[in-house]
Amino acid sequence: MNTSSIHIRGGRLIDPANGIDAEKDIFITNGLVAGVGEKPGGFEAKETIDASGKIVCPGIIDLGVHLREPGEEHKGTICSEAEAAARGGITTLICMPNTRPVIDTPAVWELIRRRAKACGSARVLAIGALTKNLEGEQLAEMGALQQAGCIAVSNTRRRMGNTLVTRHAMEYARTFDLPVILCSEDPHLKADGCMHEGSVASRLGLPGIPSAAETVAVARDLALTEHTDSRSHFHTLSTGRAIEMIRQAKRGGARLSADVAIHQLFLLDTDVDGFHATCHVDPPFRTQTDRDILRQAVASGDIEVICSDHQPHEADAKTEPFPLTAPGISGLETLLPLSLKLVEDGILDLPTVIARLTWGPAQALGLPQGRLDSGRSADICIFDPDEIWTLDPEGMHSSGRNTPFAGWEFRGRVTHTLFEGRTTWRSAS
Repeated sequence: MNTSSIHIRGGRLIDPANGIDAEKDIFITNGLVAGVGEKPGGFEAKETIDASGKIVCPGIIDLGVHLREPGEEHKGTICSEAEAAARGGITTLICMPNTRPVIDTPAVWELIRRRAKACGSARVLAIGALTKNLEGEQLAEMGALQQAGCIAVSNTRRRMGNTLVTRHAMEYARTFDLPVILCSEDPHLKADGCMHEGSVASRLGLPGIPSAAETVAVARDLALTEHTDSRSHFHTLSTGRAIEMIRQAKRGGARLSADVAIHQLFLLDTDVDGFHATCHVDPPFRTQTDRDILRQAVASGDIEVICSDHQPHEADAKTEPFPLTAPGISGLETLLPLSLKLVEDGILDLPTVIARLTWGPAQALGLPQGRLDSGRSADICIFDPDEIWTLDPEGMHSSGRNTPFAGWEFRGRVTHTLFEGRTTWRSAS
């Protein structure tokens, strides 16, 4: 048991779940928040963290991380990615089920859970498979997965056998009140596309993925959500039209939420020009109009969650001709810096950004994390909002250095991360 007592002093505490944005001290005992603002009776700090001039907030919850262990440890291990998460102020990683083997049995999740606990850098929670081996045919044993600790189910971006299987899967998930994480994409419209279908793809001679590949699938999944009354979360949206449909469905009372990967709020299909493999992502970067609608949706709350969609790769995975490279970005260490750039650019205010990284994902999946009430786990991120630094991929802690943001200048850097009251990251400066 963690028996340390920590006093975080003088920071600006932003805790959107509790409506707090003020200078308040935090007192931690035995890994839990013992008090906020007022020192608890009998409290004696064994350690004091001076947070003067810094922002203190709940630890970030990253909804939808592709951990590579088990099965692809050459791309990243649970420990390497959890340590990278701590460096980025992330205290809870939500693992997608597409490990090897797939998280479709309690045994696979138990293996991941034990390894994550042994590492101790961050909390790892699991999304279980919607279908066996993610093959889209037979439903996974969702009740057993939930009992083992899985908090949601998903088929990731793997195709479902047909719409009837999807309907039955959503109905089955509803019996356990398990959220279904939907990566809505029509595989036939996507075909062998590798970037957004448009003028840039035509000029480069690359097969495109039309916006309709997402919007058609979102329309289908919204209809099934309404029909089954399931809890649906739309993951990594990329098109403005999909946002409009989700906004309308919410007004109609559908039980749903949505997220966007942080890189979709910055880069466009034009960034692929020159065949830049670090910009090969799925879903692809879209147009400026799409990006602007996504930004507006994050600001309005139609998108409640910002995630990293972290997908680390070894260097060779990005060295083939563009269509053959592996899609994905190593995003744990740029999730908060890019989110703070939205504040710097006047897109969002700071409390809203922190809400989308903490309370938003907690609400979407019914988690107790993402807030700093007394008695809650002391999962805390402290960052200096004024420190200016430049991203050097060689300095990243993740095993994956695949990022299109190399050389970008950021304002705001994590100085301390506390997970269950233990300091898991402390900057040298």
